[in-house]
Amino acid sequence: MSTTTPLEPDSFAITANLAQPRLPKWALVLVAVLSLGIAGLLTLLLGWSPFAGLVLAIALAAVGLPLWALLLEGKRSAADRLATSLVWAAFGVVLVPLVWLIWLVVKNGIGVINGEFLTYDMRNVVGAGGGIYHALWGTILVTLAAAIISIPIGLFTAIYLVEYGRGSRLARVTTFLVDVMTGIPSIVAGLFALSLFVLIFGPAIRIGFGGAVALSLLMIPTVVRSAEEMLRLVPSDLREASYALGIPKWRTIVKVVLPTALGGIITGVVLAISRVIGETAPLLVVAGATDSVNFNLFEGRMMTLPVYIFSQYSSPGVVPIGMEGDPPGYARAWGAALVLIAIVMVLNLVARIIGAYFAPKTERRR
Repeated sequence: MSTTTPLEPDSFAITANLAQPRLPKWALVLVAVLSLGIAGLLTLLLGWSPFAGLVLAIALAAVGLPLWALLLEGKRSAADRLATSLVWAAFGVVLVPLVWLIWLVVKNGIGVINGEFLTYDMRNVVGAGGGIYHALWGTILVTLAAAIISIPIGLFTAIYLVEYGRGSRLARVTTFLVDVMTGIPSIVAGLFALSLFVLIFGPAIRIGFGGAVALSLLMIPTVVRSAEEMLRLVPSDLREASYALGIPKWRTIVKVVLPTALGGIITGVVLAISRVIGETAPLLVVAGATDSVNFNLFEGRMMTLPVYIFSQYSSPGVVPIGMEGDPPGYARAWGAALVLIAIVMVLNLVARIIGAYFAPKTERRR
């Protein structure tokens, strides 16, 4: 009778693996420092911008560490380090322009932010002075009106696609049209809104509500898509349990489906608002521009922050005689851009907080 003995681990293989040389822990730091040094030297010699030098440093680090691993550890470890380096390099290349943009806007715009800049408009202002009060209120009112138009239409469309029209021809056509609207240029939305109001009120019409209609055309596809995805994530068991209790479909949607998906829907709505609040072309076409405060969406031109930035940068004024520096319009444009970025960042933060607060409670969250 033969007995089988358990296989013992290959001690030679283990010993060989332990004897395999490894990169030291400080290898990444050394490669990063050398990459920054080489990129900085080339940047100074060739007159490149710091942004180009930083991208070159990231590329050198992404190649240098796997090459060192290939010479010391072998092909398998080098391939692993190459894949890891490429992922981190892609992340760095994406992060660099974002950080550069924020730093540039903060550097050029923080000096002009003060009480006068936030509470004064540009009426009768020649040269330095003035502010964004009229543009700030215009942005708030136009964006709020666009949200009031877009949210009900987008939400009801998503409810129809998920709860009532699944598999129907109308649902497929609606989904196709939503996808097409997602990709339309913003200037096309502005021209559509302008054409609509020109046909009704005449060629001289320029009102804030027209800008809200144009922005709503850009918001609706985002609201529909985000709400649709959130509604599809609601488990069918919740609907079936509600139907089993004799609750009608409309009440199941209101009391079961929507509360479950509320966090994701609100997050999608806030992100849609963040997406359109910085649009310039449709507002420039249909809402126009003005130097005074206008609180009436249905009468007169209305200034918004994106149009204010465009107008100040395209017509910055002149430097007073005997003074040096840039025209005053440039500083106002940078300051308005900083305020607009701050508003978008706050909206995204609010979306995160609301999404986390209204998210369905799980065992881990409890």
